[in-house]
Amino acid sequence: MRPTVRRATVAAAVTTTLAGLTVAAAVPAGAEPGAAPAGPEPVELQLLALNDFHGALEPPTGSGGRVQTGPDPDGSGSATAPTVDAGGVEYLSTQLAALAEEQPRKNTVTVAAGDLIGATPLLSAAFHDEPTIEALGLAGLDYASVGNHEFDEGATELLRIQNGGCHPVDGCTDGTPYEGADFRYLSANAFVTETGEPLLAPYAIENVQGVKVGFIGMTLEGTGAIVSQEGVAGLEFVDEVETANRYAAELQEQGVEAIVVLLHEGGSQTGEGAWDVDGCNGLTGPIVDIANGMSDAIDVVVSGHTHQAYTCQADGKVVTSAGSNGRLVTDIDLQLDRRTGDVVDGSQRVDNVVVERAVAADQQQTALIARYREALGPIATEVVGQATADITRTAAPSGEFPLGNLIADAQLADTRDEGAVAAFMNPGGVRADLGAGDVTYEEAFTVQPFANNLVTLGLTGAQLDCLLEQQYVVNRVLQPSATVGYTVTPTAPAGTAADPCSGQRVDGLTIDGVAVDPAATYQVTVNSFLAGGGDGFTVLTEGTGPVTSSIDLDAFVAYLQATRPVSPPATDRITVG
Repeated sequence: MRPTVRRATVAAAVTTTLAGLTVAAAVPAGAEPGAAPAGPEPVELQLLALNDFHGALEPPTGSGGRVQTGPDPDGSGSATAPTVDAGGVEYLSTQLAALAEEQPRKNTVTVAAGDLIGATPLLSAAFHDEPTIEALGLAGLDYASVGNHEFDEGATELLRIQNGGCHPVDGCTDGTPYEGADFRYLSANAFVTETGEPLLAPYAIENVQGVKVGFIGMTLEGTGAIVSQEGVAGLEFVDEVETANRYAAELQEQGVEAIVVLLHEGGSQTGEGAWDVDGCNGLTGPIVDIANGMSDAIDVVVSGHTHQAYTCQADGKVVTSAGSNGRLVTDIDLQLDRRTGDVVDGSQRVDNVVVERAVAADQQQTALIARYREALGPIATEVVGQATADITRTAAPSGEFPLGNLIADAQLADTRDEGAVAAFMNPGGVRADLGAGDVTYEEAFTVQPFANNLVTLGLTGAQLDCLLEQQYVVNRVLQPSATVGYTVTPTAPAGTAADPCSGQRVDGLTIDGVAVDPAATYQVTVNSFLAGGGDGFTVLTEGTGPVTSSIDLDAFVAYLQATRPVSPPATDRITVG
């Protein structure tokens, strides 16, 4: 049996106004949808949605494998809040099937809002994410937008993932042909620069009992800034609102009035109720302005990217997100007017359903996992180190966190021969916590799955200071090696995108305890993603004499082997003034 579902109507009475956008929170069971207009019986449509799956075939561990089910009892932090273990494609498939079975007319379309692949565990990544694509096809996925991580290995590889064929370098590494995705990727705002054409189909039309339903797929406009430059070479990404409205109008010209956008961009809830996966408490983030700017012709926006959960009504549209790692499924029920083809006002019902592991595992998915486990071989279980305690991504007030500091230390140790005196790690590149006890190669890979090279380059002291000021322009705190120390004053003026060096938040910068000389040059190590200006750190592109060395994962594994056991580093390298 599936877990108890708390049904909710999105046309709720509780509203707040955020940046000119009226947002209505989902309300508890018992609220009935608005009565359908007189005339032919409306068509019932169920959308089952997920996002940011990231190849989580096996049940994810740590915080990435739990869902909070209630408020903190004492307000001391999420660690004290009630949670339930969730996720794993075996249970996701079972949950999707159970929800679809509840749809009396069997008019179910399963959709996703990007980042299904990329930043994946070893079981998927070792086979270029073919296992994830196969598993989602077995789970019944119909349409998915591309996300930024779909571009991690470039446009050509994404097309192979869609259409099939063995990898051009590694071949079919599991010994079987790769047939391509059983679902359709949609990409309305990623254009091939040379031709001006969309990389993939911008939309699809589904005929639901004679009513046309349009699905538009998009990634965030900023994809080019958060993916390696090799991954987005030859592509350009355009505005989400303009793109959605353009294709919504095109769909209407074809007689499509029920329109769903699958968008890999999102937001998050704020305040005391932010834990509620079915809530819409103080929704903030890019999705607010995007939904507000979208045409009224658009009825549903399935969003993602932020790994947050919410069920909202925004400017007359259903706006949802299902967290990450397949821990939730968003169940959206709509009624379609047979005469107009549009969604019946007040008919929308939405619920984020927890993918609990108490349900039966889908045996097809169990067999798939076993097959790829066998093909993976013994490398996954090789012990490469030990940890004295959990080393996590829980950030201190300064923004640094123990695992980020540990990785920066590992990168510095690996590049001392290149003259490095400091290292910085981007927080988004740290994908999972590291548990206490033996550390396997697979666990280390899950922490750092991107296979970026380390790059050591020369920065002046003035450029180093500017780099740290740029953190507060792009809102990402770099994780520093133990050789680095400085004070940040959050209330001081920040720089601007045009002039990050004008910021005044960073003071007292030292390396090895010695004040940094603005005119001197220091050898600094970052990964190749950052060295190319990734995450908006454009100052790093000004570095001189770059030397490329080890893969970041290799450096991390070598450090774990050389310093076993490792302990969580203190988060005292950045002082908050």
